[in-house]
Amino acid sequence: MIQKTALIVGITGQDGAYLAKHLLSLGYQVIGTSRDAQACNTANLEKLGIEKNLKLVSLAPNDFRSSLRCISDTTPDEIYNLSGQTSVGLSYEQPVECMESIAIGTLNILESIRYLGINTRFFSAGSSECYGDTGHDIANESSPFRPRSPYAVAKATSFWQVASYREAYGLFCCTGILANHESPLRSKRFVTQKIIQTAKRIKQGQSNELVLGNIDICRDWGWAPDYVVAMHLMLQSDMPKDYIIATGKTHSLREFIKCAFEALSLDYLKYLRTEASLFRPNDVNNSRLSPELINLEVGWKSTVTLYEIVDRMILAY
Repeated sequence: MIQKTALIVGITGQDGAYLAKHLLSLGYQVIGTSRDAQACNTANLEKLGIEKNLKLVSLAPNDFRSSLRCISDTTPDEIYNLSGQTSVGLSYEQPVECMESIAIGTLNILESIRYLGINTRFFSAGSSECYGDTGHDIANESSPFRPRSPYAVAKATSFWQVASYREAYGLFCCTGILANHESPLRSKRFVTQKIIQTAKRIKQGQSNELVLGNIDICRDWGWAPDYVVAMHLMLQSDMPKDYIIATGKTHSLREFIKCAFEALSLDYLKYLRTEASLFRPNDVNNSRLSPELINLEVGWKSTVTLYEIVDRMILAY
């Protein structure tokens, strides 16, 4: 068999690192990008023990020339775009950077593939935040987008860019509409990792409270190593198609907190304090999602429960 080459744009993040490990296990040649390959933080790759098994190159997604040159030099069979701003909260503080890093970055990769005329398959990381607040309804691939944050608006823009290039130019490109997904590699700026690390410090006597904003939001939380498998499978399909990647189970943030503290034999009510200043300007209270289509058509299904996710994050590193 001819060895496939995958280009992972944004390889140093949670998803990029797990995807690289998965593709290496399948025999791929893996090339990963960072804005500055010589100075990037490779901690996640090192934790997974794969930093020496792949090649790192520089690529600035918001610079078309940079994208074009990188893709031209590597001519990958598959490109996975996992770069760009990843925090809903940060997008309120840096909305311009959010739009540029996500929407412009996606457009530059699509246009590079089209301009070069190469037969490269492209996966774009979308977000369930595009659906906004689903209330008691369950969103599927036919549900309308109602983005409520700069991050969600950028992801929705990126989604329609991919759909446009697929229809207009016949590119094999698709978007995985990703629900929240966690792992020990999750950055500390994310609320789930903040909960886990604070609970561990409280258990060790190094802290005495957990301060959060709205803890009654509900999300579909999955296991990140599972989700990168879905990304790869989507690019092995006969036809490009967008899919929701989710567990189909929704939990409140309060449940996540309770689960984390109980795993350490702690009563979260003794340590939790909510602060109005930490509430987002326009939060999504409920996110309910159906992964039925990807289950049926791609054969992928989430395998890890919320309780298992919490346990694995607590026990790691």
